[in-house]
Amino acid sequence: MKIKNIPPVPAVLLAIVSVQGGAAIAKGMFPFLGATATVALRIGLSAIILMLAFRPNLKNITAAQWKMVTLYGISLGAMNLSFYLSLSRIPLGLAVTLEFIGPLLLAISTSKKGTDLIWALMATIGIILIAPWGNNNNIDWIGILLALLAGTFWAAYIVVGGKTSKLMDSGQAVSIGMLVASCLVLPFALVDGNLFSATPSLLGMGFAIALLSSAIPFSLEMNALKHIPAKTFSILMSLEPAVAAVCGLLFLREHLSIYEWMAIVLVVGASTGSTLTKRTKSSSAS
Repeated sequence: MKIKNIPPVPAVLLAIVSVQGGAAIAKGMFPFLGATATVALRIGLSAIILMLAFRPNLKNITAAQWKMVTLYGISLGAMNLSFYLSLSRIPLGLAVTLEFIGPLLLAISTSKKGTDLIWALMATIGIILIAPWGNNNNIDWIGILLALLAGTFWAAYIVVGGKTSKLMDSGQAVSIGMLVASCLVLPFALVDGNLFSATPSLLGMGFAIALLSSAIPFSLEMNALKHIPAKTFSILMSLEPAVAAVCGLLFLREHLSIYEWMAIVLVVGASTGSTLTKRTKSSSAS
């Protein structure tokens, strides 16, 4: 079945599963390449795929467009690098839940409704439940802070991405932005040194991650957005933390405590509630 023939709601759900499945595969590569080399491989191959798919004419890009797409690429690269580094320390479901706090708080901050305080409180309680207050907890603070940092860059990615989309074609923006992100992440991977350990099989896995995390979900989401409102899309995207937790359980054997599952439910509920009560249209990016 062609992507354009998939109904919009199943398309978004498939995109979410694709992204989180790609993240689970990526984490499985950490023992061989480490987080920085894995993210460099994923972003670099994604950039190649997208550049070949959209073939942007770099000569026709104006100075204003270069400025915005560069900021877009930097936020994209920093978001992925900090997220993958957090994955090396904490379970996938928790990393995505904490990362989701960034766009959630962005959505709440742009609304003037009093009910948004409820959603902010729910998200705060979720973070408190995840935080490793006890000495016997295996979750570490560095992983938590890295996931929250990834969420901050995700919020910046949404803001800058919205401005970039008004200046240039979305296909050009995402392909050039991914190229800029590659330039940001590659030096970290080169310093780490593990990138040189990539074997043909690991390169094949990297290509699969690039497809699952970028090419396939981007195509599915772009097709779905043509047929459903942005609010519906955002509500569906709110399921990402829960899907990530399930993928972590199925593919990585990452078992979460009852408190961590409660935190995921609270963050998903806060995101859904914020979207439902928001007057203006909102959007979400992965």
